[in-house]
Amino acid sequence: MEFDNSFEVPLPAGDAWKVLMDIRRIAPCMPGAELTDMVDEHTYKGRIAVRLGPVALAFAGTVKFDEIDEANRTARVAAQGSDAKGRGAANAVASFHLEPAGNGAKVLVHTNLTLSGAVAQYGRGVGIIQMTAAQIITQFANNLKAQLAKEGGPIAAAPATSSAAASPAPPHQSPTPAQQPAPPAAKPISGFALMANVLWGFLRRLFRRE
Repeated sequence: MEFDNSFEVPLPAGDAWKVLMDIRRIAPCMPGAELTDMVDEHTYKGRIAVRLGPVALAFAGTVKFDEIDEANRTARVAAQGSDAKGRGAANAVASFHLEPAGNGAKVLVHTNLTLSGAVAQYGRGVGIIQMTAAQIITQFANNLKAQLAKEGGPIAAAPATSSAAASPAPPHQSPTPAQQPAPPAAKPISGFALMANVLWGFLRRLFRRE
């Protein structure tokens, strides 16, 4: 299945791009996500948990940047993961494009998602997977805004993300991001709130047809 989402970042496009390319920094903003390992500068391992009512799904897998175009501020990410209880797997390719929007920036996301095994059943009905994605993106954007507001200096704290070697740190430099305590991981999406949104979306579409 394919679907589109978008969110805004309260920073100029150039600054927003630097923040979004710092995966270790923004990972705690993703609901239910945990970064477990950095294979290289473009490949990461992690886990993400999503709760749908009484059903808790936990995927462990790999996320890799296949393409990064800094000049046009676009990127493509391939992710794959398997449910911890063997109920299936998920494979996704997401393309990101960042563009100026008012005083900040807007991120457009196009996702191609494939589910297999028992977890594929949760994508049926009234588009629960699409609604889940929208809820996750919304909560991620809110968490990121809160993190930026708390930090005060959003760009100064971000490490370099280019392939060029970083300059040596001065003798009395403050602790690196790896040494600083990471923001607490966001909680998994509530299935009850999600189902309420699914029902509301269904009713709106129903009344529009009438």
